Amino acid sequence: MPRVTLSAGRTLLCQFWTDARKRFVFISLELTKMEDSPYFQQNNKVTRSKLSLGRPTVSNQILQPSLSKKLQVKIKEEPVDDSYVETISSVNQGRPEQLVKCENISSVIKSETDVKEIKQEPLECYHDNKDSGAMTTKTVLKTRKRGKQVIQYETVSVKSEPTDTDFQTTSDDNRKKIKWEPPLWKTHLENIIEMRKAWNAPVDTMGCDEISDRHSKPEVYRYQVLLSLMLSSQTKDQVTSAAISRLRSHGCTVDNILNTPDDQLGKLIYPVGFWKKKVIYIKKTSAILKDEYKSDIPNTVQDLCKLPGVGPKMAYLTMKCAWDQVVGIGVDTHVHRISNWLGWVKKPTKVPEQTRIALEEWLPREHWKTINHLLVGFGQQTCLPVRPKCASCLNQQICAVGRANVKKMGVKIKKENNMKIEKEER
Repeated sequence: MPRVTLSAGRTLLCQFWTDARKRFVFISLELTKMEDSPYFQQNNKVTRSKLSLGRPTVSNQILQPSLSKKLQVKIKEEPVDDSYVETISSVNQGRPEQLVKCENISSVIKSETDVKEIKQEPLECYHDNKDSGAMTTKTVLKTRKRGKQVIQYETVSVKSEPTDTDFQTTSDDNRKKIKWEPPLWKTHLENIIEMRKAWNAPVDTMGCDEISDRHSKPEVYRYQVLLSLMLSSQTKDQVTSAAISRLRSHGCTVDNILNTPDDQLGKLIYPVGFWKKKVIYIKKTSAILKDEYKSDIPNTVQDLCKLPGVGPKMAYLTMKCAWDQVVGIGVDTHVHRISNWLGWVKKPTKVPEQTRIALEEWLPREHWKTINHLLVGFGQQTCLPVRPKCASCLNQQICAVGRANVKKMGVKIKKENNMKIEKEER
């Protein structure tokens, strides 16, 4: 703020902002040249006001010819119920403070560093927003020290009646996730069931549950189911079925397998894929089953996967066939391939375990028990990994691979027909 200088006898009219309701209090100060006045120096100039109410601004610089010998403070204000406290402290030490009592003064603060307190009328309530029903309470706390004011706001929530524009919102956690599913999966499944109604695929007669001895003890049957799944990895069902048949003739129990030499066991399971490694896996697994599970097999997927040579696909199929519990989908190479070709996964998957997770996210649980058997047989007969029989498939027009293969076959057939016609013409 620029420095204010006034000569003796000049009237100072100050305008202050003192009320939150936009009311003005005009203070007219008539100062007179006095030898003992603390507001004038020897050069008869006022350098700065020492009023605790704040720094004055000059609004009228007209000289006043008639000067009094007293310091008078005249306050004009609107009538209010509350009281105001104003103090004027002396600048020079040893000088008595000059206190001026105004109307409705309840108390006087005599310290120069004290703060002027203004009591306002009760809290004003107003609506913060027209659309919202919340009511906000505005609390104005005015403290004046060297001309500064502090305003604090307090928010109070008030219940309001619902209107037509009100609507209920839910958080992201409570919102129902939109479940993705292939658009034509039901048609695909119905066509596959129709093509598989004869039940004459290799898996139908040489599956792990079919080649095991159902008439033996339950723990022996479960053990044979586990062994048949271990041997089926990278092996055709016909080879696996022949190996299990030889093991059953030899005696396919935990104790008998442990007592069988590795060479002899290798000859019994040959020619399954990776038969040398599978001999080691069978011996280690049988030892664990005897020591920890009393010659039985584990009844959870986690414990089954801990066994040597047992993966997720074998564990889920073992739970279904041996324990009659459907806890997941067994995904082998056939299920993995067909699911990607039909677009049953949201994104293309690279390994069967990714396909299992993708299928379980959208496929209804009532299909989990039969989906492996259906797709494996369909992959063995029609949807072959090499040269699939798309021409005889009912899904050829709703399958991307089928449409592409049929188109290629059509072009090839046209070429062959054209060649025949040319030969006949010659």
